[in-house]
Amino acid sequence: MASGILVNIQEEVTCPICLELLTEPLSLDCGHTFCQTCITVNDKESIIGQEGNRSCPVCRVSFEPGNLRPNRQVANIVQRLQEVKGNLEEEQKRNLCAHHGEKLQLFCEEDRKVICWLCERSQAHRGHETFLLEEVAPKYQKTLQSCLQKLKAEKQEAEELEIKVREEMSTWKTQIQNEMQSVQENFTRLRQILNSEEVKELKKLKDELEVILKELAESENDLVKEKLLVTNLISDVEHYLQGSTMELLQDVNVIMKRSESLALKKPKTFPKEQRRVFRAPDLREILRVFNELTDVQRYWGTENNSSSSVKKHSKPFNKEKMTVLQRPKKIIIVEVRLLVR
Repeated sequence: MASGILVNIQEEVTCPICLELLTEPLSLDCGHTFCQTCITVNDKESIIGQEGNRSCPVCRVSFEPGNLRPNRQVANIVQRLQEVKGNLEEEQKRNLCAHHGEKLQLFCEEDRKVICWLCERSQAHRGHETFLLEEVAPKYQKTLQSCLQKLKAEKQEAEELEIKVREEMSTWKTQIQNEMQSVQENFTRLRQILNSEEVKELKKLKDELEVILKELAESENDLVKEKLLVTNLISDVEHYLQGSTMELLQDVNVIMKRSESLALKKPKTFPKEQRRVFRAPDLREILRVFNELTDVQRYWGTENNSSSSVKKHSKPFNKEKMTVLQRPKKIIIVEVRLLVR
C-alpha cells in the first residue's frame, strides 16, 4: 500500500518532458509543471503557437515565458520523496543478508542474530535452533518490555537517591554552619586565650564539611551520569519497540547486553550518629577557674617576699589535697585548656 502511494506521488512530480523527477520545477498558467531546463532550454520539446508564443507541451495552451513561476511546494514534495525512497532502499538493504544477499527471514536463538536460509546451513549456525522472525518477535518484544520496565524503575530509584543526596547535602551544610556559629559565639567570650582552640575547631569542621560535600557531590555526579545512561538506554529500547521487527531483532543482542551490564551505583552516605560533635565547654566553670587563677596571681605576688621562710618551715604535703591557691599558675592554665577540649 505504501509503495502504491509513493508511485502515485512520483507520477505527480514527474516532468512530462524528460520523464524524471522534477528539477527546479516551474509552473505554467495552465497548471502544468516542468523542469526549468526542459521548459526553457529544450526548444525541441516546446511547441510554438500561431502567434509566436510558446505552448504547453501537455495541453497546448499558450503561455508567456515571463509568466513561468517557481513551484516551491512541488520542489519540497520532490525532496521528501527522494528522502523516503532513499530510506526504503536502505531498509531493503537491511532486509538482505550481507554475506549471501538473500532475504533475512530466520532468527538464530543461540547467537541472537537475524540470518538467511544460507546462513542457517553454514558451519557458523549449523545445529543451532532457528525460528521464523514472526514466531520469535513476540518473545523478544515481551523481554524488552520487561527490560524497559526495569530500566524505568532504576531511573526512578536514581532520581529518588539524587533527591536524598541533595537533601543530605543541605542538612550537612545547615548542621555544620550551625556548629560553626556555635563555636564562634562560645569562643568570642574567651577570644584572647581561646583563639587558637577556636581556629583549630573551625578548621576541623570546615575540613569535615569539605570532605563530606566533595564525596556527596561526586555521588551526585555519578547518579546524574548513571541516570543519563539509563535514560539513553530507555530511549533506545522505546525506539526499537516502536520500530520494525527487523530492526528490533537485529540489535536486540546489543540492547540486552547494555541493559544487563547496567548496575546502579549506590551513593556514599555518612552516618550522623558516628561523627564527633563539638560541645561548647561550661563557661561558668571556666570563669570560676579564671577567678581562682586571679586569686593565685595575687597570692603569689604577696607571698614572694616570705618565700624563703615558708620553705624553711614547710612540711611535706599531698598534691591531691592541694587547694587552688596552693597550685602553681601553669597547672591551672592546663586545667582551663582541658575544659575546652
